[in-house]
Amino acid sequence: MSPRTSDSHARRASESDSEPPREEPEAGAPPDDASADHPGPEGAGDESPRERGSRNGADGEASAREDGIGAAAPDEPGRSREDLEREIDQLNDRHLRLAAEFENYRKRVRAEKLATWARAQADLVRRLVESVDDLQRVALLDPKTASVQDIVEGVDLVERKLLRALADAGLEVLDPAGEDFDPNVMEAVMTARASSEEEDDTVDMVLQRGYVLEGHLVRPARVSVRQHG
Repeated sequence: MSPRTSDSHARRASESDSEPPREEPEAGAPPDDASADHPGPEGAGDESPRERGSRNGADGEASAREDGIGAAAPDEPGRSREDLEREIDQLNDRHLRLAAEFENYRKRVRAEKLATWARAQADLVRRLVESVDDLQRVALLDPKTASVQDIVEGVDLVERKLLRALADAGLEVLDPAGEDFDPNVMEAVMTARASSEEEDDTVDMVLQRGYVLEGHLVRPARVSVRQHG
């Protein structure tokens, strides 16, 4: 070996001894350029957007559970079939009782109405019977001894008593002589000539009086009506 060759070997050996040793990367650690381009926690650069959304949602649910928000209520204990059937039977019995009570109420109200109507009819008949008694006394008058004036006064007395009994029962007599003709409570059976226009469509004469009982028309008054022209 020549002196020049030995000198070059010695120089390379001294240069290698002066260089610092290179650090080897740890197993599984990312390269330096990857950590520089993707800062953040370890492995964050390898996640997709869907994976990051799932991870954020799971973290939110975990925090909500920790705060007690959105926690599901405990399930109520289930009811047995026997309990449900027992409740249905109780409701059915209650419905039947209410239906029976309502039917009894309807019957009671109907009976009370019939009883009230019967009492009203009996009271009216009692009032009319007195007039019938007076009419019988007039009819028993002896024509040989009774005068015409006595018979007329007896009939007039019976009429006044009868009308008083009917008025007490709520009967109203329609005697519309000289009033305007009202087709609702009057019936025109004939016409009469009016002397002026002011008397047109007025009642000239009442041929038969009408009656109204408690607002219900029993019989219209039959009248003659004046007509002008």
